[in-house]
Amino acid sequence: MSANVRTPDRDFVNLSPGDGAGAVTVIEPKRGWVGIDFRELWRYRELLYFLTWRDIKIRYKQTLLGAMWAIIQPTFTMIVFTLFFGRLAKMPSDGIAYPIFVYTGLLPWTYFANAVGNAGNSLVGSRNLITKVYFPRLMIPMGAAIAGLLDLVIGMSVLGVLMAYYHFVPSVGLLLFPVLVFFTFLLAVGAGLWLSALNVQFRDIKYVIPFMIQIWLFCTPVIYPTSLLKKYKWIMTLNPMGGLIETYRACVLGHRPIEWASLAVSCSLIVAIFIGGVFYFRRMERTFADVV
Repeated sequence: MSANVRTPDRDFVNLSPGDGAGAVTVIEPKRGWVGIDFRELWRYRELLYFLTWRDIKIRYKQTLLGAMWAIIQPTFTMIVFTLFFGRLAKMPSDGIAYPIFVYTGLLPWTYFANAVGNAGNSLVGSRNLITKVYFPRLMIPMGAAIAGLLDLVIGMSVLGVLMAYYHFVPSVGLLLFPVLVFFTFLLAVGAGLWLSALNVQFRDIKYVIPFMIQIWLFCTPVIYPTSLLKKYKWIMTLNPMGGLIETYRACVLGHRPIEWASLAVSCSLIVAIFIGGVFYFRRMERTFADVV
């Protein structure tokens, strides 16, 4: 007796040629667009938890300082930027102390850069898992991006110390912080989906990712304010992280009003990047097990 079994991205056809003969399973990729099955993602929610926990354990496995690296990385980067850009180059900082100015931008940027790098290489790093068992492949880059949120939370402790030292009192704008974190996560996942799918096909992407992130840093107002660009400030709206970083500073430090128009443009671009990443990822997903 023959039976047909279907999964979201594969058609399984079981053929039983006759008595005494073993069943033959033919696995073929489905044709056309494969939509997102949110019910399937919900069924595999425990797998997402274990993938996230796996990434966290791998990151800090056999390290002397463990989670302290989540504080060391942005803190020492802040010190270096303060010395070279704040003291030597006299970079403006919207009238506030340069250390807290740059750290407020570095905190979300460090999370974003690490999340994109880890998500972009996640599929290639999980090739043994992909080729052996079926599960929604979206879980792998999403787990890599979620794991980085722990570093963001830990790094916020230094931000609290800096705010106390420089006498910044949290304002009502701080309520917007979780929304900004969500859109930063959404952008990291969207970019990670594009890069991880491309990385399976073209292994050059592995070397492109750190170079791209480095260039993206200097195109984002992390070490300088957007006011420095003057009449070319509108160019920064084309960078989705630009509006987010400026809004992070405005809602945490309260030194300037939130530019809602710039934030709206950034959020729209982020949603477009995420949807495009999901579309491309799902389109290429059917070939992952064959070429990874």
